[in-house]
Amino acid sequence: MQTQVSYLSDLRFNLETWKRELRFHFNEMDTFQEKLEEVASREFSPEAMKGLENFQNRILIEKNEISKLMHRCKLKMNNLHRADLTESIDGRLLNEQSTLRDDMRTYIRMHYDLKEEMMDYFLKWL
Repeated sequence: MQTQVSYLSDLRFNLETWKRELRFHFNEMDTFQEKLEEVASREFSPEAMKGLENFQNRILIEKNEISKLMHRCKLKMNNLHRADLTESIDGRLLNEQSTLRDDMRTYIRMHYDLKEEMMDYFLKWL
């Protein structure tokens, strides 16, 4: 039973950490959107505007993905609150956690790729 309680505590910690990171990334996308608006106000070349539209669309997509991941974290946290302490730690909760963990890893990689591309864009056009 103590092992199960420790395991659930670790899962809860992971979920809370991911939720904080996702909130940060969501706010960061707002900051990048403001910078894109700054580029748009300067009326650069069609090349700059094309990149701007691309990044604006990608920000919308990213914010949507963040919302989905936040929702999944919330659902997993609800599952933890209702967890059966007699359930095997190799059971349902572990499988659910692994899927979300993999999705978070993929999202984080994609987020930082987008962030690098946007920083390069800002260096070029601001």
